[in-house]
Amino acid sequence: MPFKQVKSNQNLPELELEKIAYWQEKEIFKKSLDIRKKDKKVVFFDGPPFANGLPHYGHIMISALKDAMARYWTMKGYYVPRTAGWDCHGLPVENEIEKQFQIRGHADIVEKMGISKFNSECRASVFKYTKEWEQVMNRLARWVDFEDGYATLENDYMESIWAVLKQIWDKGLVYQGYKPMHISTALETPLSNFEVSLNYKDVTDYTVTVKFELVDEPGTFVLAWTTTPWTLPGNQALAVGKDIDYVKVEYDGSKYIVARELLASVFKDKEYKELGAVTSQQLIGKKYKPLFDYYVVEDVNYFQIFAADFVTTESGTGIVHIAGGFGEDDYNLIKEHGLKPIIHVEMNGNFKSEVTDFAGKYVKGQDQNVAKFLEEKGLFFSGENCRHSYPHCWRTDTPLLNYVTNSWFIRVTDVKEQLLKNNQKINWQPEHIRDGRFGKWLEGARDWSISRNRYWGCPIPIWTNENGDMICIGSIDELKKLTGGKLPLDEKGDLDLHKPYIDQITFMHPDHAD
Repeated sequence: MPFKQVKSNQNLPELELEKIAYWQEKEIFKKSLDIRKKDKKVVFFDGPPFANGLPHYGHIMISALKDAMARYWTMKGYYVPRTAGWDCHGLPVENEIEKQFQIRGHADIVEKMGISKFNSECRASVFKYTKEWEQVMNRLARWVDFEDGYATLENDYMESIWAVLKQIWDKGLVYQGYKPMHISTALETPLSNFEVSLNYKDVTDYTVTVKFELVDEPGTFVLAWTTTPWTLPGNQALAVGKDIDYVKVEYDGSKYIVARELLASVFKDKEYKELGAVTSQQLIGKKYKPLFDYYVVEDVNYFQIFAADFVTTESGTGIVHIAGGFGEDDYNLIKEHGLKPIIHVEMNGNFKSEVTDFAGKYVKGQDQNVAKFLEEKGLFFSGENCRHSYPHCWRTDTPLLNYVTNSWFIRVTDVKEQLLKNNQKINWQPEHIRDGRFGKWLEGARDWSISRNRYWGCPIPIWTNENGDMICIGSIDELKKLTGGKLPLDEKGDLDLHKPYIDQITFMHPDHAD
C-alpha cells in the first residue's frame, strides 16, 4: 500500500490542531490506557505545577520529556496511568496574594488581613489558569488525564501526606530543632538549599576589621575581620586556629594581635613594631570586652576566645568574629561550649528592640552605620568594600540571611548510606549524573527541613502538650478518635485541615492536650 503524498506546503499549526481533534474524538489516550490495564504498571511520579501563574518555556520543555517517557513505557507494553495535578500550596501562592493586596510579612497577614481571609484568597487563586494550562498541554500533545485530576489542597491529599509523615515519625526519623538555614526576610521563612541556589548575585558589601580589647591586658586588642558588620551587635565569642602562629605588634600607641601570616596585609602601609610571638594556647580562654552592651549578662560565659578548626589564614586576620545566631560554624562552636546563640535580628531582617542604637532598621543597609558607631567608640581598625556573590530570595529578590531558626527535620543523614547505594542502581542518562551532580549532592545531604513559617499549606500533624510530649497523627479518622469526634470545620461546616481551623483542635486524652 503506497504512502500518501506529503504536502510540501503543509500548514503545521492546522495539522497540529487536526491531529489533536482526532485524538480527542477517538479517545486515543483513553484507549492507550484501557488496553494496558491488565499489564504490569509503571508508576510515573510527576511533580504538579502551580496554576496561579501561566506556563512558560521551562514547563513546556520538561512536559515534553515527561510525556516522551510515559509514551515510551506504554509502547514497551506497560500500563502507565498519568493524572494531572495542581500544586496549590506554598510560597508562590502566598507571595502572589501579598502582592495583590499590597501586604508583606507575618504582621500584615495576621493584623491587617487575618489568617482566615488570607488563606481564603490563596484558595481562590490557585486554579486561576487551569484552562490555560490544559490548552498548552493539549497543544504540546502531552497525554495526561485532566478530568480526574487532583489538587494538593484537598483534604484526602493532605491526609496522604500525614500518612507518609506518620510512617517516617514511627521510624524515629522526625525531630524538631534549631539549625542555621538561609531565610527570606521578605517572606520570613527558611528556604531549601535548592531554592537558595537559584539566585546568587554579585554585590558589594562593606567589610571591617574590628578591635576587641583583652580584659587582662588593657590596651591590647585582638583584631577580627568580618564581611557582615551587621552581625557584630550579636558577637558573643572569637575563634582562633590551634595550629596558627600569632604575633603581637605595637601601632599608634596600642598593641594588636593577628596571625603572623596575615600581618603584612592587615598592617599594609602602616608603621608597626613587632613585640613577639603569641601562641594560640595563650589566646584560648582569654576574655575580651564586648563591642556592645546589649547582651552583657552576668554568669554567662560569653565574650571569650575559643579554638576552632574552621579558622584559616586565607584572608582576614586569622581570628574570626563569632555570632552564634548566624552561620553554621558559629552556631556549632557556641553549641559545643554549652552557650545559647544570641539572635539580635528579627526574622524580617530588622534589628530587635534591645539593639537600641539600630532597633527596627533592616540589617543589610546598616553595615556602614555599625562601622561608624564602632569608630566613634575607638573600636574600628579598618574597612573596605568587597565584591562577592551573595544569595537572594528567588521570589522577592531580597538578600537572604543565614539564620538560626526552629524547624521540623527529617533525619536524611540516618539513611544517607542507603540512598547512596540505591543511587548506584539507577540507570542515569547521561550516566555521569549518578556520580556527578546528583551523587555529589547525596554525599553532602543534610537533614531536610520540612516546615515553613507560613500559613497556606498542609499542616504538620504533630501536637505537643505542656510537658513537651508529642504525638504524630496519620489520618483524619485518628484525629477524630483522639478529639472525641471533633474535626476542624470551616464557616460552612465543611472539613478543612488548613489554618486557622486546624489550630482549634485539642485532644480529649490528657497526655495529648494541646
